[in-house]
Amino acid sequence: MTLTDNTRRVPRFRALYILEYRLRNMLKYFWAIAAISILNPLLYLVSFGIGVGTLISNHMGPHGIDGVSYLTFIAPALLASSAIQGSLEDVVFPTLEGFKWRKLFFGMNATPQTGATIASGVFLAAVVRAVFGVSIYSLILYFFGAMNSSHAYLAIPIAIFAGASFGALMLALASSVENEDIFLTMVGRFLIGPMFLFSGTFYPLSSLPSGLQFIGWISPLWHATELGRWATYGHRITGTMVMIHFLFLLIMLVLGLFFAAKQYARRLAK
Repeated sequence: MTLTDNTRRVPRFRALYILEYRLRNMLKYFWAIAAISILNPLLYLVSFGIGVGTLISNHMGPHGIDGVSYLTFIAPALLASSAIQGSLEDVVFPTLEGFKWRKLFFGMNATPQTGATIASGVFLAAVVRAVFGVSIYSLILYFFGAMNSSHAYLAIPIAIFAGASFGALMLALASSVENEDIFLTMVGRFLIGPMFLFSGTFYPLSSLPSGLQFIGWISPLWHATELGRWATYGHRITGTMVMIHFLFLLIMLVLGLFFAAKQYARRLAK
């Protein structure tokens, strides 16, 4: 294949070249990714699913939380949380590296790559990572007996959808960062922490004081968790709420990708 042929191919597959670049980078520390993907769910399941779950089951019986075991109750939330946290890392740090730490995106932009295609490639790599992590997590949950219904597998695409939606939002936010220290501190303390604790992950959202329940309503984790519980074991929610949960994540995904593409292009035009 000649250089001219390669040049002609680039405009058609620009985002896929960025995806390939990101995946090749991930392969350099694949075993670390695999270890984290295995150890994190094991630790959560041993501590919360088995440890706390046993206490809850002893107090309320084996079907005391939403009509199912505690482990089954938290399984969709753990899957969605895993996808969301993985996507966060895989869009924020590559973006900071590309614009500030190593300025790799400016070199890419000197080729036929554009801000939109670079952003798309980074986003697609984060989705691939989410698929990998959620797949391993779901297998471990299955072996622990947390996903034993005939349609428990539906929690997997829902979790990936949540990770993609949150990843798109964080891609847009990270692309506008000037001071990464403040940004990372704010995300860790005021976004990830409250979202994880107040999104009905370990208990129904209705058990929270009414003044804190709004955190769940603006949290992608809560919307994904409700969808996951509805799809896996028949958690009772109305059809209207199913649509609200789905539309919330879809709007986050679309707006995140739109503003990420605009912001990437703006910064690369400087």
